[in-house]
Amino acid sequence: MIELIEHGVFLTADGNHADVQITREEAEKNTISYQILESHNQSDNMDELKLKFDALVSPDNNYVNILQTARASGLKEFPVPYVLSNCHHTLCAVGGTINEDDHVFGLDNAKKYGGIFLPPYGGVLHQYMRERMAGCGKMILGSDSHTRYGALGTMGIGEGGGEVVKQLLGKTYDISRPPILAVKLTGAPRPGIGPMDVALVLIGATFKKGFNKNKILEFVGDGISQLSVEFRMGIDVMTTESAALSSVWCTDDLVKDYLQIHQREEDYCELKPKGVAYYDGMIEINLSEVESMMALPFHPSNVVKICEFKADPEKYLGEVEKEGNRIKGNQGNRFFIMDHIRDGEFVADQALVSGCAGGMFENIVAMTDILEGSAINGGGIRLGINPSSQPVNYALMESGIINRLSVNGAAIRPCICGPCFGVTDVPADNQVSIRHMTRNYANREGSKPGQGQMAASILMDARSIAATVRNKGRLTAATELDVEYQSLAYNYNGAIYENQVFDNFQKGDPDHELKMGPNIADWPEFSGFGKHILLRVAGSYQGSVTTDELIPSGDASSYRSNPQKISEYTMISRDPEYVKKAKEIRICNEERQKGGIISDSQCSALLTQLCADLKCQPEEITVGSIMAADEIGDGSSREQAASCQKVLGGMANLTNSYATKRYRSNLINWGILPLQTNEKLELKDGTYLLIKGIRDYVQSGSDQIPVEVLDGTGKVYFCNVGKMTSEEKHILLSGCLINYYKNDGGDDEQG
Repeated sequence: MIELIEHGVFLTADGNHADVQITREEAEKNTISYQILESHNQSDNMDELKLKFDALVSPDNNYVNILQTARASGLKEFPVPYVLSNCHHTLCAVGGTINEDDHVFGLDNAKKYGGIFLPPYGGVLHQYMRERMAGCGKMILGSDSHTRYGALGTMGIGEGGGEVVKQLLGKTYDISRPPILAVKLTGAPRPGIGPMDVALVLIGATFKKGFNKNKILEFVGDGISQLSVEFRMGIDVMTTESAALSSVWCTDDLVKDYLQIHQREEDYCELKPKGVAYYDGMIEINLSEVESMMALPFHPSNVVKICEFKADPEKYLGEVEKEGNRIKGNQGNRFFIMDHIRDGEFVADQALVSGCAGGMFENIVAMTDILEGSAINGGGIRLGINPSSQPVNYALMESGIINRLSVNGAAIRPCICGPCFGVTDVPADNQVSIRHMTRNYANREGSKPGQGQMAASILMDARSIAATVRNKGRLTAATELDVEYQSLAYNYNGAIYENQVFDNFQKGDPDHELKMGPNIADWPEFSGFGKHILLRVAGSYQGSVTTDELIPSGDASSYRSNPQKISEYTMISRDPEYVKKAKEIRICNEERQKGGIISDSQCSALLTQLCADLKCQPEEITVGSIMAADEIGDGSSREQAASCQKVLGGMANLTNSYATKRYRSNLINWGILPLQTNEKLELKDGTYLLIKGIRDYVQSGSDQIPVEVLDGTGKVYFCNVGKMTSEEKHILLSGCLINYYKNDGGDDEQG
């Protein structure tokens, strides 16, 4: 079904192994990825890239922060098309008017700086970008981790808001040229197999091994021609969950037809490797052998075949229960889902198909075929469907699909991310939801273990979800059913966007006044680094700390536009005491900066002693908190996962591994030291750490930074901050990206 090849390979343009008659250096240039990167690189060095993108996109869960950062850094106008989408928080009403206040602010910025505003309920950001912005050979940067348009020949990258800010200021996205992996597809999927099945096969085989981490996936092989463009999109968007940096596919006449249907045939060109191409590794997937798959809680990489799960559901649910109770801790009653096994079969409570992964036309049409003639009794499993955009919704209505689904008992919801982001359709305590969407992290479905609530979600393809719903909630693979699948033509109505979307690119009015609701607040002032740094451990954790734990999705992120308010939710589901512990050291630093008496006697005594030992002034020692864990940053690109740490006084993270490039970049852009070590971390909360001469270490790029543990043991961790560009070093030492650009591009000695 899938094979990983961990060494370099030479392939012909059709994906077959080549007899090598070309050097590796020459063959590297023949990949599609290299060609796209080269055309967007602003430097004369293809090993150290400085990229500018063709378009930008941000959802409403982070565009206010980005706009505020850009404005504070000197924003004049949007230099490229910048889409502000309102799909994440459209229905989230926590805090009264604050949600719509953010949308008003987004529209005002589009008017002032020349942006594109996709109103609430208009569609999911990624579907809009597929329909209106993506094209062959382009690059798009988004502040959402699922920025993926590779099936249309566009290299999409999801990053934190700081990288979007740099593009808005005319700067570049700086990165060493990433490794490129070939994903060779052969065969054709059987009836009942959908894009999520293929995606889960890919994720399950690669994520835990780190095989795809921060690499570009280039899809090749004759299996591509056996997949519709939407099927390709459904696989492509899930490559984020394999930890890949980006992805791109060979294009063909089906892509040409897709763009033509969407009235953008000029955005098509054939993309394929030029002659013999070199790849740093390869993944081979035989589509004919792919089976119906599922990803168990609490990660998309917990992949198992549906048939294997059904053979021993007690085994798998027992493991889920154990992990759920670890996550929940001692809050309320224990997490219990074994009662979902009834007469030897697993029975789900809720089914959802939504967003950029699930809510596409072909997925929903296939569900209709499976559900034909059945009825969803309101006393059992419930099915909700969010079409991915208004044009998709229109095509479903025009073809009668919506009517048929409604008669069968499905609930058709607005065109928003909704359940994917945990702001709608939260299951009840101890319930299990089956979902075709991008993630099933702990509490991503919206439950709150800190308040004694715990639910779980399983990722499945829309087809197997429909089969399960048809079977009254009893887990059923779509391949178990004999269904005649219809092939309906998709009729795109471009007038919908023409009449709804505010496209103001290159027509900004610098005099337009921005309306700022009462929850929209400016960033606080952040200090840079002194000569030395004293850190107190505010949280030390085993295992992985995800971005959903660092700052939860769902209703808490309604406070996203107020840095102080949203920071109160940092680590709330994992460590409810983290905010208090971080604030304690932040208060010490504030007292010190004001010249007052430091209320914390231990901190005060340490500073006095260090000033004497290091023969320095108090202002030469930066004071802040640090978080430590085996791995940090798996998940979303949301910059609040880093900025909230900074607001609370965080100055460093220490880990064995940063899960993604985007999270590490977020840390740098918010002036947080991304410390990394190979040593086993054994640190207690409240322990103080000291790094002497930190500025010198960062500037020199040292890979041996001694971090002294001030607990009397004499323990020293030898760390590094990884490879950084000169600009990244300046941003970090300045204290944050805002400080750097306030100083006319950065003054290394400021802060």
